[in-house]
Amino acid sequence: MKRFDTIVVGAGPAGSSTAYRLAEAGAAVLLLDRATFPRDKPCGGGVTPRALENVPVPIDSVVEHVATAVELRLGFRRAAVRGRGGPLAFMTQRRRLDALLVERATAAGALLREGTKVTAVEAEAGGVAVTAGGERLHARTLVGADGVNGVTARALGLGGNRSVDVALEGNMPKTRIDAARYDGRLVMELGTVPGGYGWVFPKGDHVNVGVGGDQREGPRLRGHLERLCAAHGLRLDELEDVRGYRLPHRAPDSTLARGPALLAGDAAGLVDPLTGDGMFEAFLSGRFAAEAVEALLRGETETLDEYGSRLSRRLAPHLWASWSFRAALDRFPRTAFTLAKGRLVWPVVEKLVTGEITDIGAARGIVRAPLGALTLLGRAAGNPGHAYKPA
Repeated sequence: MKRFDTIVVGAGPAGSSTAYRLAEAGAAVLLLDRATFPRDKPCGGGVTPRALENVPVPIDSVVEHVATAVELRLGFRRAAVRGRGGPLAFMTQRRRLDALLVERATAAGALLREGTKVTAVEAEAGGVAVTAGGERLHARTLVGADGVNGVTARALGLGGNRSVDVALEGNMPKTRIDAARYDGRLVMELGTVPGGYGWVFPKGDHVNVGVGGDQREGPRLRGHLERLCAAHGLRLDELEDVRGYRLPHRAPDSTLARGPALLAGDAAGLVDPLTGDGMFEAFLSGRFAAEAVEALLRGETETLDEYGSRLSRRLAPHLWASWSFRAALDRFPRTAFTLAKGRLVWPVVEKLVTGEITDIGAARGIVRAPLGALTLLGRAAGNPGHAYKPA
């Protein structure tokens, strides 16, 4: 019976980057996924500079567009374009990005079994057992990266989401639009979807058009998407590959690791509550996961428990701020929009996106006044992020 050092369930960005790092370090890694690659996945597809810092392999070959500016709009009317001219997001498609990451993981030595459904996961003496494709597999450690609908979190009693937002998106070929309108620019329509926003993101031969927000908006997402299209002179019935998906947000007291197992990426509910972005969190958790597993395999630790505490500490300041600003935009959209797009606050936001600072609390000087005002708005709106605030 072959016993692996690690079984990684799910070959998205979190799972494949973890598998790559561990295989590069010499671990015996089995990477499982129910899909066959390349496969598509609904996602805005933006990799921010701070996310890129945590990607273990070059992704230049799958970057289709580089966004250097953000057009912030309120209620399809008021607009402000912001950006210093440097990269804010490297735009790709999950079909291409994920296939690249899987390819690099297997080249590093990870064993891939695609088209294989995992039906059971359980802890056992000395590790974990995974039933996949009708076969019982064994490993010292397990990384659950199988997304919001995966089996690992439920089977091991890990995770636990505070809420799950919903999104609906499609693609519009650039041949049917004014492509120059979106060249190098991310368009975000605020104040249009409760708990979220609408977007138009540039890719290689198309723009990605979508809406996302509170799960209660599920029945109304198609209407929100139609209004977004109309505001940009597009027709909903001309969108291609329209599909919906879920965006999980972890509860502040959720357990992300126990014993020989941990969760990463969407399986851990690590989607940003303000932007709906999960790329940074996927790659960061993939790095932390690999480091935790390596420490256990070297005999430096007996469990992966510290991974959960470390990841929570790293994300806590950002989650607190994101939940706060989300609440402020929902309850006081005009005031929050005016503050957020201001010449004082925006540079701080941009530095967070680029990774120049990791905590909004690091901002100093006169910017603290408008940031404090946004915080007060969030508190007045019943900020659900208070539980994430670091001590």
